[in-house]
Amino acid sequence: MNNSLKYGYRSGLEDRISEQLKSLSVPFKYEEFKIKYEVHEIRTYTPDFELPNGIIVESKGRFVAADRKKHLLVKKQHPELDIRFVFSNSKAKITKGSKTSYGDWCDKNGYIYADKLIPEEWIREDGKKK
Repeated sequence: MNNSLKYGYRSGLEDRISEQLKSLSVPFKYEEFKIKYEVHEIRTYTPDFELPNGIIVESKGRFVAADRKKHLLVKKQHPELDIRFVFSNSKAKITKGSKTSYGDWCDKNGYIYADKLIPEEWIREDGKKK
C-alpha cells in the first residue's frame, strides 16, 4: 500500500508537501472545505424538423439522459419555442427498471408528443411562426 494513501493523501506529492509543512511547523488543513463553482458552456441544438407553422419536431428512438437534460435547458432558455417529440415508442422507459416512460417525462415537463409519425393536426395547426 502506498504510504500517502495510508495517511489520507491522494498522492505521494501531497504526502511530501504535508511532511514539508509539518517539518516547518506550519499549521495547515487538508481537504477540509469545498468551493462551489458553475460550469457554463455555450452549446447549440439543431432540431430535426421545423414545420412551416414554426412547430419544432424532434424525433427520438432512444431518449437518453443527456437529451432530456438538453431539452429542459432549451425549454427554460427558449420558452417561446414550440418543441414537440415523435417517439418510436413513447411507452419505452427512460431507464431500465424505471416506471417513467418517455411519454410520462413529456407530460411532467410540458411537452406534446406522439408516436411513429407527426400527427396531421400538428401540420395544420397555427403555430408560433418565427
